Amino acid sequence: MPTPDLSLQRRLAADILGVGESRIWIDPTKIDKVAQAITREDVRKLIKEGIIRAKPAHSPSRGRWRERHKAKKKGRHRGPGRRKGPATARRDPKEEWMHRIRKIRRFLRWLRDHGIIDRKTYRQLYRWAKGGMFPTFASLRRWLIEHGYLKG
Repeated sequence: MPTPDLSLQRRLAADILGVGESRIWIDPTKIDKVAQAITREDVRKLIKEGIIRAKPAHSPSRGRWRERHKAKKKGRHRGPGRRKGPATARRDPKEEWMHRIRKIRRFLRWLRDHGIIDRKTYRQLYRWAKGGMFPTFASLRRWLIEHGYLKG
């Protein structure tokens, strides 16, 4: 025997319960009784009896997010094609400068304290570093090697 079309009852129940049609559950053992209900009043009675119910709402699953997040932590999905905006949107230029200058200054202090450069040279290099003459730590080392303060 073919199952009766319950789309009318489903639609009425959804309207009465204030949910979508996909959230309507109809007791499979009482399908004949539901098929007889053709008015809103009939459907209300079936709802009261528990033959028709609204399924609980579901939120979007976070499973896919978790997988993607794990991959991103490994460094996947972070290539140039995914990036928007300038590099400064991802890396703060001030933070970068702070890390760079602190490393340079630490090295200059070490050179001065170990007698590799004198106080006057230290002060000169310190000022140059502040002025941006050495954009990287490597460029400072290169300069020191070229001018005979360090061995290459």
